[in-house]
Amino acid sequence: MAIRLEKSGDQHRINLEKGTSSFNGEIKINLDWSKGGGGFFKRLLGGDIDLDLGCFYELRNGKKQLIDGLQFAHGQGGPRTVQTRQGCYDKEPYIWHKGDDRGGSAESGETILVNPAHINDLKRIIVYTFIYEGAAKWAETNAVVKVSVLGNEDVIVEMGAQTDSRKFCAIAELDFDGNNSIMVKKLVTFHNGHESCDKTYNWGFKYHAGTK
Repeated sequence: MAIRLEKSGDQHRINLEKGTSSFNGEIKINLDWSKGGGGFFKRLLGGDIDLDLGCFYELRNGKKQLIDGLQFAHGQGGPRTVQTRQGCYDKEPYIWHKGDDRGGSAESGETILVNPAHINDLKRIIVYTFIYEGAAKWAETNAVVKVSVLGNEDVIVEMGAQTDSRKFCAIAELDFDGNNSIMVKKLVTFHNGHESCDKTYNWGFKYHAGTK
């Protein structure tokens, strides 16, 4: 049985086993959505839906960065063992984006992995998504974020029937208390891009236009 966060501000704590260095399993943050299709549904949406999963992260040592398809496009990503703009699983930031699902062919959407052996090195992660192409018809995306930790119930955050015209949405926040636990909080706030979201959640970056 999964834990569903129904309203903005709802939260649930996930407690990991003591001694996370021996914890077996990845922490998975997955975004899945209805990708469109043929016939009436595709005509209704004006084509396939292209969402991108991204995150802001902050480590306890003060380091912070964004990870999403705009950050590691054009060959700036890499395997999980190497530090690139796609993140890194084995070294800082202990967070790795598995890759862009542009085109909507994968049923599983997009996934970010967090290394549980280093959760006490993390301070917070804010999970967001944005519509890279097409109109902001959020209600038709049926977008769902799922946080999965082996041995715990999945935590589900559904966007629901949103009608906001802005194409950028902060969906959930993960707060790490430094004691082997994660507090997952539903956000679902809309913004005019990365910079607008930054101002809301105090990331502190400067921005320039990017492409995939």
